[in-house]
Amino acid sequence: MEKFTNLEEKKKLTILNAALQEFAENGYQQASTNRIVKKAGIGKGMLFYYFKSKRELYEYLIEYSMDIIMDEYFRQVDTSEKDFIERLKQAAQVKMKAQLENKQVFDFLGTFVLAKDAELPERLQKKYAELHALGAALMYEGIDQSLIRKDLDADKAFKLIRWSIEGYQNELLQRLEGQKIASIDFEPYWEEFYGYLEILKKSFYIEKEDLA
Repeated sequence: MEKFTNLEEKKKLTILNAALQEFAENGYQQASTNRIVKKAGIGKGMLFYYFKSKRELYEYLIEYSMDIIMDEYFRQVDTSEKDFIERLKQAAQVKMKAQLENKQVFDFLGTFVLAKDAELPERLQKKYAELHALGAALMYEGIDQSLIRKDLDADKAFKLIRWSIEGYQNELLQRLEGQKIASIDFEPYWEEFYGYLEILKKSFYIEKEDLA
């Protein structure tokens, strides 16, 4: 799906990020290629040299974003971990760094998922279905439900745990917004995060001595 042959990486990312931001903020119908080229600092002819239409650019961005989610996030999570909280812990760490490094991608995909624009071509529908299935497996496949207290509904407990972790992650991303990832010392944040995870384990898991 490479479109930018003979174009330096920095310029390519500038164009892509400008387009991702425009579609995320305005949706497909209201997005303007004029605003995209202005943000990217290029001529309109250059944009349409690589993409024949706004629709082609939009579909390229969808595939580009899904590839990043797959490679920079999903494929880095160890699904052999059977403890739900431990798996979510490592997933949250990977996702947080991926979001900080690719904010426009996550913003774009977030609005794309909620959008009701024209139907995607079959290849993108199939790819999105694969992404969705992989995300579900990332969360729940192979999880040891016996760790959850017997007096709780395991499925509801899993949802409450996931919502808690995602809520903390979203709050932290807001606190870190605008900072360069290379300059962030994550250690204090992870220590804070682990403290919350221990509370979740005490609230939802069977006591270790009861497992013996």
